[in-house]
Amino acid sequence: MSAARPTVSLKDRVTHFVTDESTGGILLLVAASIALILANSPLQGLYATVSAFQVGPAEWHLDLKLSAWAADGLLAVFFFVVGVELKHELFAGSLRQPKEAAVPVLAAVGGMIVPAALFVALVYGMGDAEGLHGWAIPTATDIAFALAVLAIFGRGLPRPLRTFLLTLAVVDDLLAIIVIAAFYTESIHPLPLFASLGAVALFGLLTRARRLRWWLLIPVAAVAWAFMHASGVHATIAGVVLGLTVPAFAVHGEPHARTHTLDDAVRPFSAGFALPVFAFFAAGVTLAGGSEGVFGQPVFIAALVGLVAGKVLGVLGTTALVTRLTPFRLPDAIGLRDLLPIGFLCGIGFTVSLLITELSFEDGAHFRAAKVGILAGSFLAAILGALLLRWDARTARLADMNRDDVPDHDHGVIGDENNER
Repeated sequence: MSAARPTVSLKDRVTHFVTDESTGGILLLVAASIALILANSPLQGLYATVSAFQVGPAEWHLDLKLSAWAADGLLAVFFFVVGVELKHELFAGSLRQPKEAAVPVLAAVGGMIVPAALFVALVYGMGDAEGLHGWAIPTATDIAFALAVLAIFGRGLPRPLRTFLLTLAVVDDLLAIIVIAAFYTESIHPLPLFASLGAVALFGLLTRARRLRWWLLIPVAAVAWAFMHASGVHATIAGVVLGLTVPAFAVHGEPHARTHTLDDAVRPFSAGFALPVFAFFAAGVTLAGGSEGVFGQPVFIAALVGLVAGKVLGVLGTTALVTRLTPFRLPDAIGLRDLLPIGFLCGIGFTVSLLITELSFEDGAHFRAAKVGILAGSFLAAILGALLLRWDARTARLADMNRDDVPDHDHGVIGDENNER
């Protein structure tokens, strides 16, 4: 007599569905596609009205447009998950050992410098001085999209390749956050900033308590976000800082690290609601106007080239130099050829690139051209990355892919398990 299968609740099924890496990328793509269709259809007036609808308490200066709530508020939830993931990687994951983390970290740095340099060279060379404000647009990597493409098309490749991409993307996002804080903050008001940091400190203490009290954590996080917004620093930074306060180890005899506990609790909302809603409001750009309106803009060309070519050159070139000129080597079972598709996946800028566009330009020609360049570049990078992943998976592998004179171990392959971390 066979054992009865354990029942799975509807909530667990929905959670599993929205947090699956393949699903996350599909939700983003669907939301962005709907926004593009609405913004270029007879319903574009309705789409613009909904985006511009203001809601929130005016006395606290939080009477924001719905599109602003998506960019400043909901995206802070995504950055909280990034912060939690970064904290775990730093203290218990792939960034804990400097020797192992060196190559993906340096690849992330190169993958930001080269696209930014290409963007500046192209925009400056085409005589668009105002477009230089968007120099950081092609520097970011969309973790959700990149991991989704790898999960779908990277089946059969060594599992360490996912860890490499995750490490690179997390560091990439951390550097992008630093860029936003350093270069896209016009003025800082000290008192609200200190109040926000005080709330962050309280949040950190609460995450170390014997029991996680959500009825305290959520309002304290909201206060930290509100004061960060009032300080002049982009409010999404609050999400990252809050995530970094979560302990990356088990406390009070619990079986799992608190970073895993909060990640599991918040990620479904981030992946299933926050990111798709942000994509819906951020990707709705009107393509009307022909070549003079969008496609002839230097910013469009620079964003597209920066994401597609700049990321590959930066990631692959930096890795080649580091592994040839230093003692650092790629992780076990990964070869330099594997980084060609990874470089293209890093060119899927989307979420953070769209955010940087909104911080760089007011609504106008540059704003629209940059967004279309991001969408086109991210789509092209995803296609090229997917095709190269299938080529890589079907090509015979060497016994020592990372050329460290030690035969590679069997780490398993991508696709063996769902939601690998």
